[in-house]
Formats: sequence, structure tokens, C-alpha cells
Amino acid sequence: MAHPYLDTIRRFDLFQSLDEPALAQMFERATLRRYGASSAVFEQGAEAHEFFVLVEGRLKVSQVTEDGQQVIIRIVVPGDLFGIAKALQRHDYPGTAIAVVDSAALAWPMGLWGSFIEKHASLAIGAMHAVGQRLQESHARLREMATEEVERRVAHAVLRLLQQSGRKEADGIRIDFPISKQDLAEMTGTTLHTVSRILTAWQEKGLVQTGRQRLLVRDPHRLMMLADNVGETR
Repeated sequence: MAHPYLDTIRRFDLFQSLDEPALAQMFERATLRRYGASSAVFEQGAEAHEFFVLVEGRLKVSQVTEDGQQVIIRIVVPGDLFGIAKALQRHDYPGTAIAVVDSAALAWPMGLWGSFIEKHASLAIGAMHAVGQRLQESHARLREMATEEVERRVAHAVLRLLQQSGRKEADGIRIDFPISKQDLAEMTGTTLHTVSRILTAWQEKGLVQTGRQRLLVRDPHRLMMLADNVGETR
């Protein structure tokens, strides 16, 4: 079986338990889709015709709330299963997925979801893990929104991004895709002005370095202490 992302796909936890015939059978029905930066994979409320696995790039998934506020609910990284509306007992997509950088995903017709998870236990387990992880993240963010001041919420958001997409450099750990101050505001339920003020203060204290939508965390330990409300960041 020839596939441009075959070696990459084999490394994903989702597919590691599949033997070659099972992998070949799955990819006979897959379509490789490419998305330029800022283009939509699907939009909130659209009928869910396909489910996906990201193989390259980064996506952000956002929702517009009933009061019209846009909230970024997750970042999709390679290996993630997404758009699994059927697993959520939905016929539409609950959010909008936008490519942050040039990205590629494998797509399958939603009608295949039931047969796939029946034949391949790893997909069912992967879906359960994905849904459980998203619920856990949602609960954590709701708790933060209800109980924490905004600076700690922003610190938690940055630390989650580091865990997902951090790349070590000589001066710290860099989030390896463009992340804007507006993105951070939408992740934490605050304003662009507030995030700008917080990042400026952090930069003056040597915690981060910002520029061109690239965020370098120079002192992850102190940022973690701030997020956990332990000690001072000065």
C-alpha cells in the first residue's frame, strides 16, 4: 500500500494496533484533504458528513456561544481524531475547525463510523479517549473560569499549549505554531487588551518572549508556579 503519510500514520497511537491488512482496508476508503492556513475544515452547525484524523499541521476548533462570544475549545494536533459527531450522538459539527498552518487530514464518510469501530477496537478506544479527554479539558476550563483570576487562566492555557505543541529551544520552550493574543483571549474568556497586558508583564519579568504570533516560554517552572498560585513570579 502506497500512501504519502503511511510512516507517519503508523506512529499514531490510534493505528498502532492495526495489522497491515486492516490498515490497508481503512485507507482504501480514506480521502486525503489538504487545507491552507486559515481555511475551514468544517463549520459549526454544518451537517457532519465526514470524520477525520489530522496527519500534518495544526487546527483550532472554536464555538460561538448563545450570546455571540467566540471561544476556542481545543487545538488539534497530528494523530488526533476529530469531527466525530456520530460518537457524540450528533448529526452536525458542534464547532468550527480552522487550519492554523497548512495542514492535511484523512477523511472518511461518517456512515463508515459504526462499522469501523465494530471491526477495529483501537478506533473505539481512541474515540472514547478523545471524548473523555475533551470533557476533562472542558471541566478544567470551566473550573478555571469560575474560580481563578484571569492571569492564572492565561497561564494554564499557555501551559496546555506547551504540553501539546512545545518545542525546546536554547532559551526555553516555543509553541510551534502561530498563536495570537486574540486566540489566548478566546481560550480563556477574556479580552485582547487583558491578554496583551498580561503578556507584556510576563515579558518584563522574563517569563515569556512574544513576537509575530510566536510565543516562547523562557521560564516554564515560574509560569507553572503562577498557574498553581504558588509563590511569586517576580
